[in-house]
Amino acid sequence: MKPANAILSGYGTTVFEVMSALANEHKAVNLGQGFPDGNGPDDVRAMAHTALDDRPNQYPPMFGLPELRQAVAKHNKRFYGLDIDWPTETLVTSGATEALAAAHFGLIEPGDEVVLIEPLYDCYLPIIRRAGAVPRLVRIEPPDWKLPEAELRAAFSDRTKLILINTPMNPAAKVFTRGELELIAGLCLEHDAYCVADEVYEHLVFDGRPHVTMMGLPGMRERTVRIGSAGKTFALTGWKVGYITAPPDLMTPIAKTHQFLTFTTPPNLQRASAYGLEKDDGYFTGLARGLERSRDRFRAGLEEIGFATVECHGTYFITVDFRPLGFNGDDVDFCRTLTTEAGVAAVPVSAFYQRDPPRHFARFSFCKEDATLDEALKRMRAFFGR
Repeated sequence: MKPANAILSGYGTTVFEVMSALANEHKAVNLGQGFPDGNGPDDVRAMAHTALDDRPNQYPPMFGLPELRQAVAKHNKRFYGLDIDWPTETLVTSGATEALAAAHFGLIEPGDEVVLIEPLYDCYLPIIRRAGAVPRLVRIEPPDWKLPEAELRAAFSDRTKLILINTPMNPAAKVFTRGELELIAGLCLEHDAYCVADEVYEHLVFDGRPHVTMMGLPGMRERTVRIGSAGKTFALTGWKVGYITAPPDLMTPIAKTHQFLTFTTPPNLQRASAYGLEKDDGYFTGLARGLERSRDRFRAGLEEIGFATVECHGTYFITVDFRPLGFNGDDVDFCRTLTTEAGVAAVPVSAFYQRDPPRHFARFSFCKEDATLDEALKRMRAFFGR
């Protein structure tokens, strides 16, 4: 038999699937994969039901329904002061992962270099390598997640096509500061590179920090591809509704790629997402406050057990150092033991690095109801004797 594609077939099953399967097998509380316990806002779901019944369920336009694209443009103006031409600068995708694939397949030529910052969300490297790019990796590490300026500068060259930046960052829960993003923007301008900005957690930022969009920085309006997600903004991860904002010169090849990937996205979910993006400010601030409360509550319980917690600026995730508990083993051993013996699933942070990763950190997801987090803490207290 002739071999399949060597790049994609060379990857194993995603760590989220592995840990979720192990959690199911051992009836563990699954705090490994980042999906909320809840069912999303009632009114947004009701709009999806209404649109399913009273509107056509045939192919919507390839670029997406005008009402969602208009809502995306208004959202950019409302929160970031960006003037977006919705007919030429917005595109609806089947989730942010498809947006990432369309952006990179549309912009990259084989041999181009792409700068990425580890730890990496798991789909980044497979997409970039399948597009034919050469990845140039820069590391940040717990507990401070400091961006190393010298290493970042060294990763850029005249061969750099783009940088992929994720802020707020999964899995590190880091929100890049304006100064860090201005450094990245300056390097893009210096080397005539684009920026693909994965900003799906834009409304999940804590402690009064602002979300600074790359597209809003000087010189970046015409060279940034900004990706958002209804799944994250409305806690409806299964809907897989994403959206891209980009200047026309970049949007054209991205849209041509999108038409050969998924072509379009369910129209009722698009209409409901458009409705959601126009909710009042209270919804968006309340979303962040609710998750911040869950973070604080869960973090206090983890520290009471004996974990050393790493600062969490946003997203669904918190990283812990388990060495104070006296566990003898690396993070893979720890997460497997925690799942099979304590009945709580976490994800080893080493899974998000390519080589020489830190080996004593685990990541928990706290986007859960209080009862779920309390049960996880109860099981870990019993297991660690705390």
